[in-house]
Amino acid sequence: MKRDPLKLKSADTEFPLTLGRDVSGVVMECGLSVSYFKPGDEVWAAIPPWKQGTLSEFVVASGNEVSFKPKCLSHTEAASLPYVGLTAWSAVNQVGGLNQSNCSGKRVLILGASGGVGTFAVQLVKAWGAHVTAVCSHDASTLMKKLGADDVIDYKSGNLEEQLKTLPLFDFILDNVGGSTEKWALDLLKKWSGATYVTLVTPFLINMDKLGVADGMLQTGVTVGSKTVKHLFRGVHYRWAFFVPSGPSLDEIAELVDSGKIQPVIDQVFSFSEVPKAFLKLEGGHARGKTVIDNTPHSWDKRNSQQHFQFVDCGAFISQIF
Repeated sequence: MKRDPLKLKSADTEFPLTLGRDVSGVVMECGLSVSYFKPGDEVWAAIPPWKQGTLSEFVVASGNEVSFKPKCLSHTEAASLPYVGLTAWSAVNQVGGLNQSNCSGKRVLILGASGGVGTFAVQLVKAWGAHVTAVCSHDASTLMKKLGADDVIDYKSGNLEEQLKTLPLFDFILDNVGGSTEKWALDLLKKWSGATYVTLVTPFLINMDKLGVADGMLQTGVTVGSKTVKHLFRGVHYRWAFFVPSGPSLDEIAELVDSGKIQPVIDQVFSFSEVPKAFLKLEGGHARGKTVIDNTPHSWDKRNSQQHFQFVDCGAFISQIF
């Protein structure tokens, strides 16, 4: 099995797989065509899923996936943001079309607001001037208010659909939950006004597992196409969004972080030796922000580090992760 679409014919094995997407660390070596970064720079990134992950001492990444780390954050804090930040950025900005110039005064509903993507999205649209309604459990309501949510709805306190119907209609909905919410959430949008529903819960991977790559992609395309057209005739936009690695987008996120408009929300920090415990915690769900692995090394073996350097090509660099 190959995950990298550019190396389907390669005879090299990808196993064992390295997990993890976020990284914050120090550049150790740069490829020949990398001019924007140099060894010693403090950077952060989110690595795409077709590459080996970041739970390791060294990480190889392309220059266009990387950005300078926000100056106000430690590496532990910075490592909690790239993946969820880019996922929320993709959903809100690239797919949803919201930005600093058009978001002011819009009513935004975020379903599943207390997780990693949700906590970032609340801060992002609030920084752009939106009125934010966050849906979460009661024990996360204080956190939501701290992050800037104007209204907080406890989904456990009664029928969520009925609670939301008592509020004015929304211009934008970000759905981090999926399931049955999709059946009624679009009725909460303003009709024929450009209002958009974006979900991060899609059948893409399920279709690929069940039907294979070709048929799975075809079925996914048919599904999203039919839903888009159906809701378009009802006066609202229906969209799917995915994580998209992007150094330039991280540049914009870093500016928001350094200006104090977005702060990391960390649920718990584990050491590298506690990675299994961290994944068990994630399986339990109901996170309040991100779980971080602190892999700060106490010493380096120069010979081992040089072995990593030889894998760097002209468009990549190696970063020591924290």
